[in-house]
Amino acid sequence: MKKIVDYRKFLGVTEKAELQELKTVYRNLVKTWHPDKFHDNPDGKAEAEEKSKYLIEAYHFLVSIAPETRQQTLADYMVTTAGSTIVDYEFKSQVLKITFLDGNIYEYFDVPKAIYVKLVNSDSPARFARRHIYTSYVYRSTSKLTAVTA
Repeated sequence: MKKIVDYRKFLGVTEKAELQELKTVYRNLVKTWHPDKFHDNPDGKAEAEEKSKYLIEAYHFLVSIAPETRQQTLADYMVTTAGSTIVDYEFKSQVLKITFLDGNIYEYFDVPKAIYVKLVNSDSPARFARRHIYTSYVYRSTSKLTAVTA
C-alpha cells in the first residue's frame, strides 16, 4: 500500500524495522523537526509543524502494523476472527475494514478488489475471510489502537 511505503520512506526504515528501531528513528527525527527549533524562522517553523504532524502519524501507524505489535495482540485477534461475527465491512483504496460483533475493527491492507468482491458474494463472509483474508494481509486494529513501547 502506498501509505505504508510512504511512511517507511519518510522515516527511512525498511519493512523489517523492529519497534526499537522505529522508536530511535522517530526520536531523532522529532529532535530535527521540532517546531521550537525554528522560532526565528516563521517559514521553517510552519514546515517543521507540518513535518512533525506527519512524523507522528507515520510513527503511530507503523507501530500499529509492526510484527511485534501484532504478535502481542495475536491472542485477542484470534479470538475475534475465530469467534465473533462480522457486522460490517467497507472497502476503499485497497483497504478492507471489517467490524466485528464484539466491537473490534480491523483494517487489512493491499487487499485486491477481486478478493473484496468474492467476500461480498460469498455465502458465508466469515468463512471466506477466515480462509482468504485474516492470515493473508497486513492488518491493524483501529478499535483498540495501542502503542507498544520498547
